[in-house]
Amino acid sequence: MREPVAFSAGTGTPGVALPAGACDCHVHVYDRRYPAAPGAKLLPPDASAHDYRALQRRLGTTRAVLVTPSTYGTDNRCMLDGLAALGPQARGVAVIGGGEIDAELQRLHDAGVRGVRLNLSLGVSGTADMLEPLARRIAPLGWHLQLLMAPELLAAQAGVLRRLPVPLVFDHFGRIAPGAQGQAAHALLLELLQAGRAWIKLSGGYIVSALHTVEDPALDPLAASYLRCAPERVLWGSDWPHATASAGLQPMPDDARQIDRLHDWTRLAFVPLRRVLVDNPQALYGFPPL
Repeated sequence: MREPVAFSAGTGTPGVALPAGACDCHVHVYDRRYPAAPGAKLLPPDASAHDYRALQRRLGTTRAVLVTPSTYGTDNRCMLDGLAALGPQARGVAVIGGGEIDAELQRLHDAGVRGVRLNLSLGVSGTADMLEPLARRIAPLGWHLQLLMAPELLAAQAGVLRRLPVPLVFDHFGRIAPGAQGQAAHALLLELLQAGRAWIKLSGGYIVSALHTVEDPALDPLAASYLRCAPERVLWGSDWPHATASAGLQPMPDDARQIDRLHDWTRLAFVPLRRVLVDNPQALYGFPPL
């Protein structure tokens, strides 16, 4: 047993030992020194890279991907502070408006940014009309476009998503609810994964679950559908510090159990845990080979 970690329930370690170089591909940091964007819906307490280091020690992860949260709109300063604190074992996903000059995007790249997020679910700084302009803007840098959008909007944008000139990353199970396998949005995600055009993050299972917990057995076939379709395109993220839990929308997750549930899903699909936690993040985010 270990000491409690901020913004994570439980004190135990995962039941499975993680491979060297294991990466948590969805983490946020918050700092009250940076103002929230007008209209921000989630206003969580401060959660620093130092706090997150304690979670890494508990879980056994060593690499991380910091994502600018919807709270800050297009202000990436808090995320960049986190990248500087975590060092070369971290990468970033920024939020931009699309009008940034080349030098600003290069500055983000030099700091470790490898993608841009467009949050069309809780975001305060983007619309679906930005999909193509943003993709064209970041394509020369070799970045990906990370998307969070409702299933109905996802399905409606199928034609656009199929022709974008950058890799796509869908977080939080693609916002697909357990039991919705086979519907239009899920079928589109499987198509994009199989075609090598997209990646999926098995993050935020407690958000898409009707039970608001990663323990929900209904998550098993949904996770397995992605793993069986394209095991080389699946990532995992804790979603620490769980801003929706801080807001009271569901209980605070136990991140060790989140790892255990990932292990359940990879065994169900006969996919090595190392592929999801090490090989796939290394390929997408450009971490150096071990």
